[in-house]
Amino acid sequence: MIGLCIGLAGMVWADLPTDRFTLSWRHSIERVPWEEDYRVTPDGLVLTAARIKGVGAGMEPPEGAQYRDGAWHYRPDLPPIQPLRLARTPEAGDYDLCLDRICYPLSHWIGPPRAEQPAIELWACRLSGGTGGGT
Repeated sequence: MIGLCIGLAGMVWADLPTDRFTLSWRHSIERVPWEEDYRVTPDGLVLTAARIKGVGAGMEPPEGAQYRDGAWHYRPDLPPIQPLRLARTPEAGDYDLCLDRICYPLSHWIGPPRAEQPAIELWACRLSGGTGGGT
């Protein structure tokens, strides 16, 4: 079974049995919410849709984005990402990971952001039948 692994440099800190998720966060300076929807595939994480709920310095919506329901919606055309590397520091705040529309901060699975560990990775991985991992 394919699922989502969270960790760094191939070391799994948590694994989640899911085939899709939404990653959301607030821009560290402008505090504008961003959301990205991913599908988990054997080739990696496929970004299927994205939304920006505002604009600001360095946050212009891409060409072709459409404004509806209070956000700029767009569909990036990218190959599968394997791994997806995220900057994660106490100053910037945490990401939320949403599964079946229920959202939790990444700290729910791997603890709070720490200055000495300023990045994490998400990747598609083969699960060994477990129930999702610990920290």
